[in-house]
Amino acid sequence: MSENPGALYAVIPAGGSGTRLWPLSRAGHPKFLHPLTGTDASLLQATVARLAPLTEPSRVLIVTGVAHAAAVARQLTELPEENILVEPSPRDSCAAIALAAAVIARREPEAVMGAFAADHLIADGNRFLGVIQQAMAGARQGLLMTLGITPTRPETGYGYLQCGGPVVDADGVIAVEEFKEKPSYDVAESYVKSGNYLWNAGMFVWRVDVFLAELARQQPQLHAGIARIAQAWDSPSCEEVLGEVWQTLPRISVDYAVMEGAAAVGRVGTVPGDFGWNDVGDFHTLGEVLAADHAGNVVVGHDVSASPDVLLRETENLVVVPNSGRLVAALGVRDLIIVDTPDAVLVCPRDRAQEVKSLVDELKDKGDLHYI
Repeated sequence: MSENPGALYAVIPAGGSGTRLWPLSRAGHPKFLHPLTGTDASLLQATVARLAPLTEPSRVLIVTGVAHAAAVARQLTELPEENILVEPSPRDSCAAIALAAAVIARREPEAVMGAFAADHLIADGNRFLGVIQQAMAGARQGLLMTLGITPTRPETGYGYLQCGGPVVDADGVIAVEEFKEKPSYDVAESYVKSGNYLWNAGMFVWRVDVFLAELARQQPQLHAGIARIAQAWDSPSCEEVLGEVWQTLPRISVDYAVMEGAAAVGRVGTVPGDFGWNDVGDFHTLGEVLAADHAGNVVVGHDVSASPDVLLRETENLVVVPNSGRLVAALGVRDLIIVDTPDAVLVCPRDRAQEVKSLVDELKDKGDLHYI
């Protein structure tokens, strides 16, 4: 590893299948591998590039599943092969992040690491980096830091952070008193009006020794399993130990497993961020963040006016995803999502974009797994 002890270790959990972006996003080729950024870069590539000023390829670790490891390696050729940590099966975010923390701790016991989702869009990269640098300062003080997003509206699809006062001796850092579940609209409205709540973006910065100690305090079984895996990491028995222990680890998110309990005892801080964050949760949201033509139409992956695969006449506010090589033509319609892939076509109103997940659930129930 490089000798730059001030640099950040960037950990990017790359899992999930993005069911609200079906049929573009599939279990075998999930949304983070797709170029949904308005450029040729995939969401994963854009995430790595965004963090480059604070780190270097030898300090970037991707935690991903067996099915995606080869595609991740193809997209991130600058990363050392050993920096792609392959989890045998999905165990939610805590196991993935804890594994990375334990592997980093072997290299540098007091290193500062950040955990960043592979599938978010950030509009203002410089402001994002500034917030991370503030969070790194809080992490060096021994706090578990989470990046909070200043809310722009009462949003029911996100969790919230209830903020306390400023943290002494940590510039710009605010104490997090409590993590709040996704609220009803009325509760979300009261949160935003109070000015005391931030969106929980699920991005974290901490010293690996502090995180692992907190994991041991709250989740001793998970910590013991991860410690066994880490101990064998560079040995010939690594694969055997990983296969044996991984399946016994609790399936739990890092918020539930560690952060909520840490906040309750005053160990969590946040830095409010306003850098144009978007979690690209569905096609409607994607249509809001990518460039549109004069009528509000967005063609994902192409310039609207120059896409050879799309013909639009008298249409408004469409989100069109041409992904089959066929021509997609639309006439006299508005406020629709049209997704064309080689084996499935989706058409739905933009205001029902969140419900696409229910179609995937129905396909699962029917056993039509080849579509998922």
